[in-house]
Amino acid sequence: MKIMPVLLLGAMLGLFSCTSTKQHPPISEKIYADLMAKGAAISNQTQAVLLQHVGQAMQQGGSEYAVSFCNLKAFPLTDSLSQVNHCTIERITDRPRNTGNSLKNQTDSLIWQWTAGNHQSGQPKDTLVALGNQLLYYKPIKIGLPACLQCHGSTNEIAPQTVQKLQALYPDDQATNYQLNELRGLWKIQFQMAND
Repeated sequence: MKIMPVLLLGAMLGLFSCTSTKQHPPISEKIYADLMAKGAAISNQTQAVLLQHVGQAMQQGGSEYAVSFCNLKAFPLTDSLSQVNHCTIERITDRPRNTGNSLKNQTDSLIWQWTAGNHQSGQPKDTLVALGNQLLYYKPIKIGLPACLQCHGSTNEIAPQTVQKLQALYPDDQATNYQLNELRGLWKIQFQMAND
């Protein structure tokens, strides 16, 4: 039954929560299904827009130019899609390039651990978590294209000028040395729960 990940994660979060928040009744299976579908559609749309723009940047000036493009445009593109879809869209990871994409809190860390375990077992899953007055949708992001490795692959294989650009723009970069199909991050989409 699809509601199980929400209940399991809710129980996990309840055990580790140090603050009390207003409790809401469990969401219905229809709302769960609707928000899972909406989260999947929004994350797919956002990923497609980012990949399209990064692909154009790669064609225009190679991976070095794409790094500069991402530094300037990734957050504004994501923010504009958040406004269009009336939600908050983020990418989060345990190995960020941009510190703004770090795991933000205990919920993110727990979901990351759960997702990483599912990914290793070959069963990557998205999920929906109710937390306070928010419903949080999480979906795995993996290194899906060989072109991604031009900026996220082995530092020995990334072009030297791209490595220099990464070091200049992201001095604390942790987002290299990935392999194809490896878990790279999570889409995190925050929906506001309707007031009672």
